[in-house]
Amino acid sequence: MAGSGPNKEEFQALHNDETKARIASNLNHPYEPKPLGEQSRALNRQTIMVIIGNLGVMSIGMGLGLPTVTQRPMTDTTEQVYLTQSQFTWFASLNLLAAPLGGLLSGVLLDKLGRKCTIYCLNILGLTSWILLAVASKEDNDIMFLQLMASRFLVGVTHGLSSAPVGVYSAEISTPKIRGRLILGTSISVSLGITVIYVLGYFIRTDWRLIGWICTGFQVLALMSVLPMPESPNWLISKGRLQEARKSLNYFRGLDKKATITHPEVLAEFNVLQKNIHLAEGQKMPSFWKSLRLPEVYKPLLILIGMFTFQQLTGIFVIIVYAVQISVEAGVTMDPFMCAVLIGLARLITTCPMAYLLEKWGRRRAGIISAAGMTVCMILLAAQSYLRVIPFLPVIAIVSFIVLSTLGIFTLPFFMISELFPQHVRGRASGLTVAFGLLAAFFCTKTYPGMKDAIGNEYCFVVYGAVSFAAMIFVYLVLPETRRRTLFEIEEQFRMKKPLKPTQVEMREICIK
Repeated sequence: MAGSGPNKEEFQALHNDETKARIASNLNHPYEPKPLGEQSRALNRQTIMVIIGNLGVMSIGMGLGLPTVTQRPMTDTTEQVYLTQSQFTWFASLNLLAAPLGGLLSGVLLDKLGRKCTIYCLNILGLTSWILLAVASKEDNDIMFLQLMASRFLVGVTHGLSSAPVGVYSAEISTPKIRGRLILGTSISVSLGITVIYVLGYFIRTDWRLIGWICTGFQVLALMSVLPMPESPNWLISKGRLQEARKSLNYFRGLDKKATITHPEVLAEFNVLQKNIHLAEGQKMPSFWKSLRLPEVYKPLLILIGMFTFQQLTGIFVIIVYAVQISVEAGVTMDPFMCAVLIGLARLITTCPMAYLLEKWGRRRAGIISAAGMTVCMILLAAQSYLRVIPFLPVIAIVSFIVLSTLGIFTLPFFMISELFPQHVRGRASGLTVAFGLLAAFFCTKTYPGMKDAIGNEYCFVVYGAVSFAAMIFVYLVLPETRRRTLFEIEEQFRMKKPLKPTQVEMREICIK
């Protein structure tokens, strides 16, 4: 039957002893060429497709930072229509309450519809949310509030929906050596989106509907850009669409997009993928809820839920959402909108080299350094009233907190969610984890104004510092190291009673074996 397995030409290429000997010889050669997946043509294709997928994710960052730049104009009582302070707290946090729904939906769509269609869905929902914001009523308070709530609800669903698909897509189209830098594209896009909305707010301080129209135009561009993206070969193989899977794998390894694989290296990789996926299917895997009893599922699930919980309880999202207000109340003397722009730029600039740092330091060391630095920054911010002799201390502490959180605690959960889960539960487990994390984000963001009124900003910062210290201990004791391991090795690490030692295995070596 067409498309059901390798053809005669492929079998000949795979079992050609001379070709296999030549590849094995190259592995021992000190100046061996790079594997296909790491050569410039393949790298360019992988990078471009990941960038395209992450354009829609940028709007998530825009939605997160929107309350920071719209609180003043939206709550201005001199306007014909405006929000009360209570209504604005819902505007600032409703998206995070709705996000868990998107996270759960993400898992279902990733498995049922595929990675590309899930990216389509998040762009369509994002576009709808920005249109609702841009056309909000200028005459009736109640209608405007309902429109804004609907907009923020959809932003939240989009947020939850976007947290996993591009990262999973990046992990599945890349080889282990470059997987980190591609997965990190999602975090960079969120940081870029936050920075863009802060910059828009700096220049457009009174017309939040105009900001909505600008974001609508960008979302249209992001939606149209998804069209040329090939589907992940892993998902296509799991659905039995082998001809499309061969085309996809050929494309991402720098070859012509053909339904036949002739290059032995790519053919070996394809057969390994097919074998692993078929083995998983042949084992008659239990349903997702029953799979939660498997160590390779529940262990990473608990670890990532812990990471997401610490991420939110350290106040990272609170500072993103209330950047301008926190800057003013912390005693920042410069333009608070400029301070927000600096915060956005600091996060963006720090996120860009994260792939290199995570490969050089490893995941655990980055997390420990990040949490320790965040602890110090929160203590300094809490004590700033006693340390007024230090110029610009609040600005330094806030920006340093953002930089250090980006080095690990903010980035790692989203980064590792694409690495830790097995193929057969990756979609739904990722969605469940993101849902839990975003529910924690809603709790922290919604309760921050009341917490501030009850105990004061200084003690809020003390609490965030204490949680950051606890996060450092959690990373040291619990977080596994996944640097330079294949997805299969990571899964085996959780399945075995004793963790594997760090390895330098490359995809080419796995394929040859």
